[in-house]
Order: sequence, then structure tokens, then C-alpha cells
Amino acid sequence: MESIYHTWTWYVSGFLIGLVMLILTYFGKSFGMSSNLRTLCSMAGAGKRVSFFDWDWKSQRWNLAVVAGAMLGGFVAVNFLSAPSNVSISPETIGMLQLINIDAPEGKLMPDALFSNQVFTSPKTILILMIGGILIGFGSRYAGGCTSGHAISGLSNLQLPSLKAVIGFFIGGLIMAHFILPLIV
Repeated sequence: MESIYHTWTWYVSGFLIGLVMLILTYFGKSFGMSSNLRTLCSMAGAGKRVSFFDWDWKSQRWNLAVVAGAMLGGFVAVNFLSAPSNVSISPETIGMLQLINIDAPEGKLMPDALFSNQVFTSPKTILILMIGGILIGFGSRYAGGCTSGHAISGLSNLQLPSLKAVIGFFIGGLIMAHFILPLIV
């Protein structure tokens, strides 16, 4: 049981992800999280007003189980299977975070400066979250899927558009982390 509390090595996690992808490919399914928003909107009746949501959502309801499992798994992992000693960040990273007023997580998965309920008291932070959410939603639709869909499912199926999207995700992440985040925090 002790091995579950610590970070799994890349070859165990990678093998399990690959196994899931093989199973999904065998059953003719593709994995992705952003497509579930379309499914949920279709279920709620948005197809009556917007043609994009007018489709057979029942063919994708299996993917809603993936969302529920990810949420349940995240809850169980954080509340029952995490150990404070599991989080270790290099001293250089801690120093860089302190330069932009982000405290070290100190055994937590996420720093309070970014992920506590207190961030919702600042209009600036709320605006940043709203703009970021809109950009992520637009980017997911423009790229034809989210990071998990392209990086896990698309690359495992050797799809060239997924490779282009993943390269774009990494470039965008590097630009955000090194240039934009220090300006807005």
C-alpha cells in the first residue's frame, strides 16, 4: 500500500496509459475531455438553438464515465492517497516562484497563491481566470481537441494533426510560463 502513496515511475504510468489506449482503439473509441462539453450541452438541449450541439450525444455518453472517473480518482488521490513528502520541487524553481510572489507548496499539490478560495476575492484574478477559460475553450475547439485528446489519443494513433497541436501546446505553455505569467501575477 505504501507504493500507492508516492509518485509512480514513468514506465508504470506510461504502460497503463498505453494499455487504456489499446483498449479504446480495440473498441473503436477515441479519448478526450473537451468533447464532453459538447456532449453535456447537447444533453441539456443546446442543439435546439445552436446547430453545433445538434448531434447524437448518446454515442458519446461512455466518455462521460471517463470524466466522472477522473473526478472521483482525483478526489480519492488527493484526500486518501497523498503524502506531504510526495511533493518535491527544486530549490531553483522555488526561488523563481518567490520572485513572482508565489509561495512554495510545502507538501501540498498546489500553492495557495494560485489555488486557494482567496483568489476569488480579487477582480483581477477573476478576470484572468475568465479570459484564460475562454482562450482554453477556443483553443480546444480550434485545435480539434484538448491536450489529453491530442497528446494521449491522437499521438498514440500516429495522427499528424495531433503532433502539430501538441507542439503548439508546448510552445504556448513555455511562452506563458516564461513571459506572460510573470507579467500578470
